Amino acid sequence: MFRKLLSLEEARQVIWERFKPKPLGIEEITLLESCGRILAQDVTAQIDIPPFDRSTVDGYAVRARDTFGAEENRPITLKVSGTVQIGELPRITVRKKEAAEIVTGAPLPKGADAIIMIEQTEKNADTVQIYGAVPKNENIMKAGVDMKKGETVLKPAELLGSREVGVLAALGTTRVKVYTVPKVAVLSTGPELIEPGRRLSPGKIYDINAYSISIAVQESGGKPIYLGVFPDHLTDLAKGLKHAIGCADIVVTSGGVSVGPKDIMPKALNSIGKPGVIISGIAIKPGKPTTVAMVHEKLVFSLPGHPTSALLVFHLLVGPIIQRMAGRPHEEDSVVRAVAATRIFSAKGRKTFVMVRLKREKSKRTMAEPVSGGDSGAIMTLAGANGFVEIPQNTQFVDAGEQVQVHLLGKTNK
Repeated sequence: MFRKLLSLEEARQVIWERFKPKPLGIEEITLLESCGRILAQDVTAQIDIPPFDRSTVDGYAVRARDTFGAEENRPITLKVSGTVQIGELPRITVRKKEAAEIVTGAPLPKGADAIIMIEQTEKNADTVQIYGAVPKNENIMKAGVDMKKGETVLKPAELLGSREVGVLAALGTTRVKVYTVPKVAVLSTGPELIEPGRRLSPGKIYDINAYSISIAVQESGGKPIYLGVFPDHLTDLAKGLKHAIGCADIVVTSGGVSVGPKDIMPKALNSIGKPGVIISGIAIKPGKPTTVAMVHEKLVFSLPGHPTSALLVFHLLVGPIIQRMAGRPHEEDSVVRAVAATRIFSAKGRKTFVMVRLKREKSKRTMAEPVSGGDSGAIMTLAGANGFVEIPQNTQFVDAGEQVQVHLLGKTNK
């Protein structure tokens, strides 16, 4: 039987009192390896970007004052003094009543202070007709307008994606310091489980949790180490847990934490190191059997075997720990307001989380509809949900038409 159940808040407090999650270390990698990693350094521009004044159009570099008064039916004629190519320094100077051909991205030649677009010109031998006036700095990107030398352009804890890597490449960076990715061992228990890909024999089901939890680990910034399915045998399970603790920074298991004769996970955890189990049951639904242990200063989260329960508890407890170990700031849930489509009951004496699907009425009200067949053992409960409604422990139900807050489960197109 479970000891006195802890509230969710008490469980978080117990975990955080014993384990202070923080980045595990810093390593230096190449830019091409950095996608999805977390930056561990301030990045300061060592040069101006762009490093020179450059043209943003194809046309002619001119002195703006020489174009004043030019109109479509009264053009001004300028002498073409040369051509400025991209990728090389200009060898010419634009003087009074002169223009220089220039292409997009090419450096601005000396003497010029504006670019007139080629569409507003007509070239004749060594002269060009200007059919419109341009103000000073027209069609010019000034040096340092994108990034100025000495400016901090990226800060620690930023997730490196295509845009951030583009910034680093623009500065000439080839290597970058990032936080070490925490390794998370993932294993399942249960005599009924069989790994996907094998023939499904009578009485067996495919192991869902090891795969869904492994992806949840990746989404949180960790690296999953998949260890497979372990039988409900104390010696074998203890051996598997020892291996998991030895090869990872944190361990996540599923199954074997209820009160049945085969639910031996707490006993196995207590047998491999001190202090062992620190949480045995949480007053939530789904997720009541959740067990947490500390072994050799490492956290072991033993989640319920039911897929919805396992992923919900991962979202509530495990994900935030991995995020901080990965150097990511904890991301609060995105919350939207909705109206309960039907009466939603809670579990007596427990904080209840109900998976819901969001629907928009013709009246434009957003309705939160409990997912059909919302059993904690049904993976489609999560697959069909946009988020969850949290019902406080001492609230009997949420009535139809009552306003609720829906905590979104990631991005969704449902």
